[in-house]
Amino acid sequence: MSTYPLTGVYAAAVTPLKGNGQPDLAALPALLSFLAQRGCHGALMLGTTGEGPSFAPEERAEIWKVAADWRAGQAPDFRLLAGTGTPSLSETISLTRNAFELGYEAVCVLPPYFFRNASEDGLFDWFSQVIDQSVPEGRWLLGYHIPVVSGVALPLSLLQKLSSVFLSRFGGLKDSSGSLDSARDFAAGLPGKAVLVGNDKLLGPGMKVGAAGCITAGANLWSSPLRKIYDAYRRGEDWSTFQMEVDAMRTKMDAALSPPAYIKAILHAQHDLPLWQVRSPLRDLTTEQTRAALIDFEKVHT
Repeated sequence: MSTYPLTGVYAAAVTPLKGNGQPDLAALPALLSFLAQRGCHGALMLGTTGEGPSFAPEERAEIWKVAADWRAGQAPDFRLLAGTGTPSLSETISLTRNAFELGYEAVCVLPPYFFRNASEDGLFDWFSQVIDQSVPEGRWLLGYHIPVVSGVALPLSLLQKLSSVFLSRFGGLKDSSGSLDSARDFAAGLPGKAVLVGNDKLLGPGMKVGAAGCITAGANLWSSPLRKIYDAYRRGEDWSTFQMEVDAMRTKMDAALSPPAYIKAILHAQHDLPLWQVRSPLRDLTTEQTRAALIDFEKVHT
């Protein structure tokens, strides 16, 4: 497994929202403290689970700053990653600069997802401009490979070109394809770069084939067993029991219509965090859906 600096367990953090759909900035430190205390090495702010594309640049900047301020005072070793990819090249560059100005370790960048027929050369040029104009030395851009959502895959050949040209600023990728074969191919083809799987079920198996860790929605809820998998693998110990626990919980979450709403409901019911809302077009769980989700969650968590 890579000894790359961004190895670890990262939560694709939910975004606390008030009832009116506005960011609950005052609640963000409590969520980050919760994640840090339960073993996360860091968090991706405003990724898919954090409903990132639903927020204006000004809102993103506010959220990222609150997280950076919390880290400065509470958890200096907790790593912060920002989801900055949009279909707009100029906006992506601006957002990426902003995240690094706040001290973030890395950004996780979706391809320009509206343009589904973009060529590999076009994508290389797009990512090259982002890196050239916004990623400083000592910081990293991670590609965000989630083709089932973005509609734009990041082929290995593209990432290899970026790695070759931007050796010290291109850091690897978040692979949310859900495929172990994909993680294996990326890890083998990008030596020295971080391949962070996006599905909790693939943490142990993924590390076995060269992945550096995970960035997952489930880490909001079951970061403790994920950290046990990570630590056990690093020590050369059996991690299969912890992985079975995670698999069962992830299966329940995958059945939810809205994972962000599911996670927020469970965080409230299980851990006494506020019942944060989701932003349209997502919908909050109904009382009955929340009750059923909690029953299922408790069955596999006990």
